[in-house]
Amino acid sequence: MRITGITSRIISYDVSAIYGEMGPPQEISSVYRYSFDTFHTDEGIDGHSMQFGWMGEGQAMGHALHQAYGRFLLGRDVNEHERLWQDLRRQNRHEYNLTDTLLGTIDIALWDIRGKAAGLPIARMLGLARTTIPTYAIAITVNPTPEQVYEETKLRIRQGYRGFKIQFWDGLDRDIPRFRAAREAAGPDFPLFQDAAGFYSWTEAVAAGHELDRLNYRWFEEPLPDRQVFQIKRLADEIRTPVLTNETSRLHEMPEALRIGAGDLMRGDVLIKAGITGLRKACATAELFGYNLEIHGLGAPLLDAANLHVALSVENCEFSEGHEALYHEGLVGAPLAIDADGLRHLPDAPGLGVEMDWDWVDNHTVEVIETRA
Repeated sequence: MRITGITSRIISYDVSAIYGEMGPPQEISSVYRYSFDTFHTDEGIDGHSMQFGWMGEGQAMGHALHQAYGRFLLGRDVNEHERLWQDLRRQNRHEYNLTDTLLGTIDIALWDIRGKAAGLPIARMLGLARTTIPTYAIAITVNPTPEQVYEETKLRIRQGYRGFKIQFWDGLDRDIPRFRAAREAAGPDFPLFQDAAGFYSWTEAVAAGHELDRLNYRWFEEPLPDRQVFQIKRLADEIRTPVLTNETSRLHEMPEALRIGAGDLMRGDVLIKAGITGLRKACATAELFGYNLEIHGLGAPLLDAANLHVALSVENCEFSEGHEALYHEGLVGAPLAIDADGLRHLPDAPGLGVEMDWDWVDNHTVEVIETRA
């Protein structure tokens, strides 16, 4: 079964309603624009995937997929999946302007095709470990007061989520009162997480970490840039709160962090870690070192569906990360929604297991890019 073409639809729609009157942070676009990519085969089975576009780069990445990889993919055998993945990874050695994210996009579509051909959801092809996973919510309040953090924490608990992640890096004078407000709202044992996105200095990270120790947070995510592995190891040795790291690192960089103990928990997703194939390898590597790998949510429907399949095929991932439903537009129904117990469920149809709303796709397509044999 060979690849005969690629069609990318640039999807564009307004997500400003998520952020309320203040609008999104400066680095995030209020218009969500990404490339929705369909890979065609000579057996008439299409595989779907997509890219990321929070920063406004989605349209450019759609063109990059075709320009960098389109001709390379035509005629390749989908069932020689591992060989194709390795060939693409080697080609990325010279794609200096790109990371492994386009490889991730391609890989997801190949898994979708193979799952449809086999009549199985991807998680079952990978080797199902479970059919549900607890899900936590991510804070969306922009530049909040402690009172707003308190109210949002209460809201997420009422909505049924099994945890709540805040994301602050505005300086400790502003951040620590927010940490405390979330804990006050949640009670002593509800899972809370803090994500600094790599923007703290060493001294800020240590001080924040000790405060998170006192407040019984479940993890401290990316307190320092992921590639500062020795500083991350020092911090993990200094504080009790588990340090979650490696989200932005490439797949082949993760083993060294594991070897030296740079962090207590690993991070990855199907985009940054080179697809379902790459993320599954990352999970297996972390497991062999005795680590959990907590899968990073992307706020893109097919990417998060792919993340969910990997999470359900491993035991060393405790949570699924939940974004606002508006970021999962374009799917029929709500296959990524949580149930009353805060669980996401296996999409049990073949491949990615989710159905596209093609009318929605057509109504939000602003450009079409094609590569054909």
